[in-house]
Amino acid sequence: MTYRLFEGKDHASIYQQYRFTPPEEVKNIILQYLEKQKGQPHVLAVDLGCGTGQNSRLLAPHFQEVVGIDISECQLEVARGLPGYPNITYRKGVAEELPFPDSSVDLLTAASAAHWFDQSRFLAEASRVLKPRGCMALLCFSDSNTKLYYQDCGERLVHIYKEVKQVLLPYTSSPVAVTEGKLEELYSAIPFPDKERIEGIWVTSSISVRNLVGFIESHSMFQAYKKKDPQSARALLLNIQKRFLEEMGVTSPDTEIGLEQEYFCVLASKPQ
Repeated sequence: MTYRLFEGKDHASIYQQYRFTPPEEVKNIILQYLEKQKGQPHVLAVDLGCGTGQNSRLLAPHFQEVVGIDISECQLEVARGLPGYPNITYRKGVAEELPFPDSSVDLLTAASAAHWFDQSRFLAEASRVLKPRGCMALLCFSDSNTKLYYQDCGERLVHIYKEVKQVLLPYTSSPVAVTEGKLEELYSAIPFPDKERIEGIWVTSSISVRNLVGFIESHSMFQAYKKKDPQSARALLLNIQKRFLEEMGVTSPDTEIGLEQEYFCVLASKPQ
């Protein structure tokens, strides 16, 4: 089944503005694995479910060519309009039907996207298009472990964040729930003998209250809630921001707070 939840222009704009670029720590793990398994040259990386191209742009300096693929033309339009690298191209398509010859791809990657794929069809395509010793890297973060910090009220901010997630729980699709299992089922189904799943990659950054609220807005479950009840969805965002600011004792939504997230990565290498 192909899910179509990120296709609108408004959602694409929100996605680009508020979604996190995958961290350098995870990128380095992926590149080190590729170097170990396959080595140079790094010719072609394919970024599946690329959205507005955050992960594609992160990979571009390390490959001769990067192709970002997404089902949403609106997401791709945003990606094409951003300053980037001349070696990136964006194509509309799905992970289960890839427009590449057999044994032609060095790295097949997906950032916060693999849980949407049809597992068996995707893995069959990955086996087909990867070069011998070519690698698959599927990365995401576990939102249930997200931590927030601001003076002495971090735990209370996390409580508000979790309350919002509970409100949105009825609008959460089953593939999103898969990410909290850290793609265990997909990992088990990968047919390559050489594979590993790396967990507990903790990444610390800072984010403004405004952007944290925007990040919540970018989630598929919020967009489903908004589609059903636009007025309540908008009120929810305003209430979240108000509660955060009150708890912090500040008035500006541009106030920065500490953010800590746990990333994980599924890595696999096609046999020789």
